[in-house]
Amino acid sequence: MNYAEVVLVTVPGKCREKIKRANRAYRLRALALLASCAALSACSVAPGMRMQTPASIPVSAGSGKNPPERADVPITEITIDLIKQLRNQATIPSVSADAGLFATPTPYLIGPGDVLQITVWDHPELVEAQGPQVSTPSSRAYDPAPGHIVDQNGDLQFPYVGKIHVASLQPDDVQKKLTAALAQVFRDPQVTVSVASFRSKQVYVDGEVRVPGSVPVNDVPMTLYEAVSRAGGFSATADQSHMVLVRGANSYRIDLSAMIARGENPSRIMLRNGDLLRVLPRDQNGVYVMGEVNKPLTALPMRDGSLSLSDAISQAGSINSNTADAAQMYVIRGALNAEPHVFHLDARSPVSMVLANQFQLQPNDVVYVDGNGLVRLNRVLSLLLPAVNAGLTAAVLTK
Repeated sequence: MNYAEVVLVTVPGKCREKIKRANRAYRLRALALLASCAALSACSVAPGMRMQTPASIPVSAGSGKNPPERADVPITEITIDLIKQLRNQATIPSVSADAGLFATPTPYLIGPGDVLQITVWDHPELVEAQGPQVSTPSSRAYDPAPGHIVDQNGDLQFPYVGKIHVASLQPDDVQKKLTAALAQVFRDPQVTVSVASFRSKQVYVDGEVRVPGSVPVNDVPMTLYEAVSRAGGFSATADQSHMVLVRGANSYRIDLSAMIARGENPSRIMLRNGDLLRVLPRDQNGVYVMGEVNKPLTALPMRDGSLSLSDAISQAGSINSNTADAAQMYVIRGALNAEPHVFHLDARSPVSMVLANQFQLQPNDVVYVDGNGLVRLNRVLSLLLPAVNAGLTAAVLTK
């Protein structure tokens, strides 16, 4: 008989039962602690979410009645050679879709709806044919200016001349026709013709500009920059690398940054009557930054459409120095495509930030920063300890 048994014999009955219950509770806690330690030792191998860096990751695809198919997602280390390779692929010369948009400016041709101001010198009575010359307070911005309106057939009605066809003519050509016709009535008539209101041709500018809407085409060449300038310029949310020009049944994607990088002048793009130019917003081409960062968000590209890995991390408030594992930084690309790819960067060294500054992200990329081992252990403990405490409490209450 040992000392503990002697003590139990000498104490009263009620106290002896309390000591036995305490011993049972102590044994249960010891067993639970051993079980939790065993579980934690297993979690220390692969606790929680932790991406590994093998050559590829097996991924299962398929649902419902179809059996899942396994595919390997390649993982590539971000290096100088990889950045050069991706940069060369992005700058490979190809047949540009906007090459057909380049044109030489042409003179303005009169069309239906235009208003012409015609002056015959030394004949003031002909001025009344153009209507009132002073705008009234009730006049609206879209009302035609005083003058002679070209009808829908392209004809113009003028005193002593009658109806003449002026569509698809320059103002100088109309001046010559009127001078020849009025010479049969007046001696050496002096005629001046100008366009008072340009209403026959217009283009439409929509999207991220300050004043979207229709822009009339006048005698100033309607280049791409001219159209954007008349629409008030780009807004703060505009993505200058994602513009779409709709012409008839065709759509052309315009990347101003890429054109300038190729040595092409965007001002050579000429817009035609009926064209629609749409400037897309930057938030449609964002990058998702997740994991152990101070502010998970959707990082927006710059105004020129570029966004590096360091820019995205900077917009997210940098990585969390307390919880992040800088050696486990990943870029997931093409997650919705048939061929996704994962890029890995070990950002523990300051030199790696040079690589992050040169690695360009693409729209809908996912940047993920994994947590360190201590954080994963803490999260596993936070999940296990409530269950352990609940089990101990239930065991004590049942005894």
